[in-house]
Amino acid sequence: MSSYFDALETRSRDQRAAAQLEALNAQLARNGQQAVADLAELAALPVLRKSDLVARQAGQPPFGGLPVSNLAHVFQSPGPIYEPGGTSHDWWRMGRFLHACGIGAGDIVQNCFGYHLTPAGMIFENGARAVGAAVLPAGTGQTELQARAARDVGVTAYAGTPDYLKVILEKADALGYALGITRAAVGGGALFPSLRQWYADRGIACLQCYATADLGNVAYESAAMEGMILDEGVIVEIVTPGTGDPVPEGEVGEVVVTTLNPDYPLIRFATGDLSAVMPGESPCGRTNTRIKGWMGRADQTTKIKGMFVRPEQVAELVARHAEVARARVVASRDGETDVMTVRIETEAADAAAYEKSIAEILKLRGAVELVPLGGLPRDGLVIEDARSYD
Repeated sequence: MSSYFDALETRSRDQRAAAQLEALNAQLARNGQQAVADLAELAALPVLRKSDLVARQAGQPPFGGLPVSNLAHVFQSPGPIYEPGGTSHDWWRMGRFLHACGIGAGDIVQNCFGYHLTPAGMIFENGARAVGAAVLPAGTGQTELQARAARDVGVTAYAGTPDYLKVILEKADALGYALGITRAAVGGGALFPSLRQWYADRGIACLQCYATADLGNVAYESAAMEGMILDEGVIVEIVTPGTGDPVPEGEVGEVVVTTLNPDYPLIRFATGDLSAVMPGESPCGRTNTRIKGWMGRADQTTKIKGMFVRPEQVAELVARHAEVARARVVASRDGETDVMTVRIETEAADAAAYEKSIAEILKLRGAVELVPLGGLPRDGLVIEDARSYD
């Protein structure tokens, strides 16, 4: 297997900047916007936030009037936000990451990202096709069947959230199944160092990417595991949250991404994630800029078990039940697994009465804790991330 997915990964900075400027101006033309003379001028254009996209899509369904082409799939993510999907070669640019993981022809990838409404499953399947790997489209749940299938078909690689592979492996151990997984390509949640080491101790090399449903792959780890290398098909800015103004290199700010995918041009799309640019280049030889990876949220929107939970969803939960004064979602960990607890301020006594609404609105199941009126802090938080990232 070649060290690199393609020659784009080792371009000089000048070559990359010239190619990005040409592709950016083509995107601006598709959006009916004026061309720029330099990549630095991108910072003068307006930022597109998820809330803006939701509003635009409500007025002009399904894609808010954006010039979508070569449409093969339509997906729905929480918000709701509708995303297009294509089937052409490496449409979401995930093949580049899978190649960096050492996955290619001859591999069978157990794809445990969801295939229902949200695009993650198809994102990784499209990437697997780009590197010539076969896919077991496992989706989520049914762990015992997943463990058996991994054994029976000879799965060699895993794609999914960081913690679910551990669940599968422990189930396989309990059933006496010997699995042949040696590589893991993960995303949709934090890969904690202790979990990465747990996999390494079992002979599994685990790397992570930073991707979103709207943008596809944004950045990815290589075997060097020193930061995350920006994908070749995006322009990334780190800006002061709420302003769109770029911060000095090395400072923490919000990740704003412009995609160069001509089928779905998103210009200065604000992810709500925090990160920072790292100096220098990766020891692996890839020359693109590196970021430090996910460093938290610029807003309270939080990813739990691979799904975003947003403040507006918590507000919808409160509005559905007249007897509820306030609610607060707390993200924590049990071992290497994400846990969601919904604390509800109410005089009611039946916690189970809220489980259906929580599953419908937050798209996740979690523990429910009832607290008396006045029992939640008045600190403005409706989503609290109590996980440690050390």
